[in-house]
Amino acid sequence: MKIVLELFGASRDFNEKGFIDFEIQKPISIEEFRKTINGYLNEKFQGNESFLQTVKNSAFCSEENEIISDNYKITKSQKISIIPPIGGG
Repeated sequence: MKIVLELFGASRDFNEKGFIDFEIQKPISIEEFRKTINGYLNEKFQGNESFLQTVKNSAFCSEENEIISDNYKITKSQKISIIPPIGGG
């Protein structure tokens, strides 16, 4: 199944297109998906600690615009958004 990760805020630095496509073979939880994203970042950016921390601290949002927890299972092709924390001044 294809998962399109929409990038917002600081995560937009992960890919110039504003999204990343992942091909996943079986249902996956958000917790496991974080690891998949980290694998992509380790490969593309040699383990950039700032990027890895962004993934760790981010919330995820479903196609229905609902914040989803780490135990949410992705069971079909869909769009998932990563919402990094935003620092204020």
